[in-house]
Amino acid sequence: MMFNEGYRDRVLVCRDCGSEFTFTAGEQEFYASKGLANSPSRCPSCRAARRGGQQSGAPRAPREQHEAVCATCGRTTTVPFIPREDRPVYCSDCFQSLRASQPRRDDYRSYSSSNSYSGDRDRRDRRDRRDRW
Repeated sequence: MMFNEGYRDRVLVCRDCGSEFTFTAGEQEFYASKGLANSPSRCPSCRAARRGGQQSGAPRAPREQHEAVCATCGRTTTVPFIPREDRPVYCSDCFQSLRASQPRRDDYRSYSSSNSYSGDRDRRDRRDRRDRW
């Protein structure tokens, strides 16, 4: 429980937009508990905008799209990255079907005790061999 002892609300001026904002006693106590010695120099909306947050009300700019030809079906599609000649590019449908047919990363790991024990033993054996040389 916070009691805000020794702290009073302070009015500060934002260094970016010049507007006044209140640095409350609760915020001051929070800053002190985290070891932050300096008062904030930006108002909450400018801090959010600087962090790239959506609190400033400005919509996020859409990603730039690039045209490419799907490596599976040959249709023209758009992707949010610059395609490279040495890597295949897939349309949404082909990518989803390809993704569904591949095993998940978790499927590669086995959590059975026999496999994890043998893996640990193999690592110890390699380390022991390395120490002997």
